[in-house]
Amino acid sequence: MPNPHNKKGLFQFYPHNLVWVGLSIVAIIIDQWTKWIASTHLNYADPVPVLPFLNWTLLHNYGAAFSFLSDAGGWQRYFFTSLAGLVSVIFVFWLMRMPKNMIVLPLAIALILGGAVGNLIDRVSLGYVVDFIHVYYNNSHFPAFNIADSAITLGTILLLIDTFFLEKHRIQRAEAQND
Repeated sequence: MPNPHNKKGLFQFYPHNLVWVGLSIVAIIIDQWTKWIASTHLNYADPVPVLPFLNWTLLHNYGAAFSFLSDAGGWQRYFFTSLAGLVSVIFVFWLMRMPKNMIVLPLAIALILGGAVGNLIDRVSLGYVVDFIHVYYNNSHFPAFNIADSAITLGTILLLIDTFFLEKHRIQRAEAQND
């Protein structure tokens, strides 16, 4: 968290946070590269077995996570594109203002940002998100997903860990320093 006693405005960025922006860019590159491989080497909806619980299966997701609202008539493309764009801008500002001693929170934000932008690129350029990772067990199938979805999920888990476990320690540490 930025020091409230050192108010330099909304645009006070810390150069050390470029590492986190770099991680977001790496997530975007890996996501787009793997989607390109899936799109050029897989046939649509034709599973390619990899492991007894994993297939590569090219699918197009017109909705949100796990195809939520995929059959809603088209408005969802613009809604999710706008939402991802807005959240990405907010996350860039938040990420660039992180103090140097934090690791988990900026890592979480960087992963969520990279995943959101990776899927945003698909929505803007293709009108849908490319999914290709298909996990299943017997007749139970998890909805297909991609690297961006994985980055968002991991980032969200880290964000929850930071919120529910690490934030309390930061507050206690700050209070101890003020006493």
